[in-house]
Amino acid sequence: MGNRLSKIATRTGDDGSTGLGDGSRTGKDSARIHALGEVDELNSFVGLLLCEDMPAALREELVSIQHDLFDLGGELCIPGYQMIKEEHVARLDGLLEKYNADLPILKEFILPAGSRAASTAHVCRTVCRRAERAIVALSKAEQIHAHPRQYVNRLSDLMFVLARVLNRHAGGSDVLWQHERKRG
Repeated sequence: MGNRLSKIATRTGDDGSTGLGDGSRTGKDSARIHALGEVDELNSFVGLLLCEDMPAALREELVSIQHDLFDLGGELCIPGYQMIKEEHVARLDGLLEKYNADLPILKEFILPAGSRAASTAHVCRTVCRRAERAIVALSKAEQIHAHPRQYVNRLSDLMFVLARVLNRHAGGSDVLWQHERKRG
């Protein structure tokens, strides 16, 4: 898939365009580049999350997700190309089931807070939702496969669950929204 980067500053984008993986060029403000950038930002935040203390198995799963996100970026970079498939979405479904199984049922909304790891997972969740919106917008402008959209939808749900897991791992719990708190 494509050439390896040997030269970072090519100056070919000085005109506001950028190269896609198929050799074509598009505007840096195109829906495709916007979606690609959102996925790249998400992957960077997952990398930041990996700096935190967490169970080894979860760490391995997040590294695998980072590779998936890089593949997703590759798919977005090459029109018509497919890298994210049904099995990627199914793997996230399995992780959702695994990590949600031991969590208490939510009876109240929770705040994106708690431990630093959990809060970072919440940031990943919100960036993932933004990436999802960008992918949906791209799908309205250009033909893309459905699995990228499904993958980021599941991943945002997983990040919510993982935030809850990480709060417990740090010895805490969910930070509940207090809808009837005293306002002053």
